[in-house]
Amino acid sequence: MNTDNMSICGEAIDFGPCAFLDTYHPDTVFSSIDHYGRYAYRKQPGIALWNLTRLAEAILPLLDPDQERAVEMAEEILKRFPAEYEHHWTVGMGKKLGLTEFKEGDGQLFRDLLELMAIHKADYTNTFLDLTFGLKTQSELADSEDFKHWHERWRERLAEESTNSEEQHQLMRQNNPAVIPRNHRVEEALRAAVQDGDLKPFYTLSAVLKDPFAHSPEQAEYAEPPPPSAVPYRTFCGT
Repeated sequence: MNTDNMSICGEAIDFGPCAFLDTYHPDTVFSSIDHYGRYAYRKQPGIALWNLTRLAEAILPLLDPDQERAVEMAEEILKRFPAEYEHHWTVGMGKKLGLTEFKEGDGQLFRDLLELMAIHKADYTNTFLDLTFGLKTQSELADSEDFKHWHERWRERLAEESTNSEEQHQLMRQNNPAVIPRNHRVEEALRAAVQDGDLKPFYTLSAVLKDPFAHSPEQAEYAEPPPPSAVPYRTFCGT
């Protein structure tokens, strides 16, 4: 999401200068013209608030004929955004980790995991998949003592829930996709169609992505991270 591509209903409307996150890092930027990381992954919440502030400025006359009163009304609404965002982010992250009853400290538990993922260059989607299915997550992350300690904290937190392990597993299955439109896979499909007139890769990829939460054997191949040659990935406005 950037400044001119934010839908009021929250739906993604433009993937031109954007991409999907593979290796997790909060400073990830895909757009080739974003030299200073204005739209980096970690800055998305702030950009959302900035965008909404610009929208509020545009509709001030609709809020109240008195400009000062209109500004007060807009500011009153906008200052609720950080807490609203934090709430929905916590709920979403909780579901990805099998939690439904949120307690003090959960936000730190989530952020500690993300920090470890960044340090060890872990794949975002596959880390949560490994946690979902009880697999040994990517070796560098899994072998770290910090992650082992985090994993123990997470298991203890799960034990505090009123739901059982099967319900927790099902919740994680429903909130951690088996596959995403990996950038290198999208490029493969486009290249085959444009250069060779071959639409088979496109149709295959579309079928795999039709139900990203199916967790089917056919999706396993498309869940693989990109090869080193495909990193870093850069996009260009208008593509």
